[in-house]
Amino acid sequence: MSRHWYAYPTPQEAAQACARQIEVILQEALSSRPNASLAVSGGATPRPLFEALARCELAWPKIHLFWVDERCVAPTETTSNYRLADETLIRTGRIPRHNIHRIQGEFNPDRAARRYVEEIREFFELAEGEVPHFDVIQRGMGADGHTASLFAGDALIADRDRVAAATYIEKLNQWRITLLPAVLLAAHHTVMLVTGEEKAEAVRAVFQEPYDPMKWPAQMMSPHGRSAVWYLDKAATRLMD
Repeated sequence: MSRHWYAYPTPQEAAQACARQIEVILQEALSSRPNASLAVSGGATPRPLFEALARCELAWPKIHLFWVDERCVAPTETTSNYRLADETLIRTGRIPRHNIHRIQGEFNPDRAARRYVEEIREFFELAEGEVPHFDVIQRGMGADGHTASLFAGDALIADRDRVAAATYIEKLNQWRITLLPAVLLAAHHTVMLVTGEEKAEAVRAVFQEPYDPMKWPAQMMSPHGRSAVWYLDKAATRLMD
């Protein structure tokens, strides 16, 4: 089996390597098509990634930006995934506003999910029952093994038909909108950026425990299933054999 993960001394170096890979993928996509699609995640981990991407020599007017998931908050809130990308990537990279396809988390969760699905269907010109094929999806993983906003035990982990949905995270007392496994598995490329010592047990479990995405949702993109390339820092790999 080919190698699926790379470890770097620091979170910043892992993020820079991940950015370089995204740059290569997008440039390759644009070599044969007029536009490319990138879906990004939120949380604290992607900040250095977004900063590195903003410095890349990419044709941003040809790249459309989507989100893997979003908290049901206004885009001005500090917890908004959109706000993080706007501050660190969109403005610095001068990505045209008509290329931004954010999840409207300020709306009712079901309404926000429906609107996001409609926007994705329109952009990808999807027929009923089809799912989009993003050029690259960038995701992370929580210390509990969740990815996107798919947490352990969520019935949506088994959903292989729909594009996106609202989900209530009970332990966080929070609504979120998330892309669903059908879309995550259909991406042409997936890169996982995971850093920090608190993620070490989940990293070990995803790669070494029996395949059980209901327990470890990030296994959906582990070597057990469709391959993804993981960019990790040294701390996150401390329990790897």
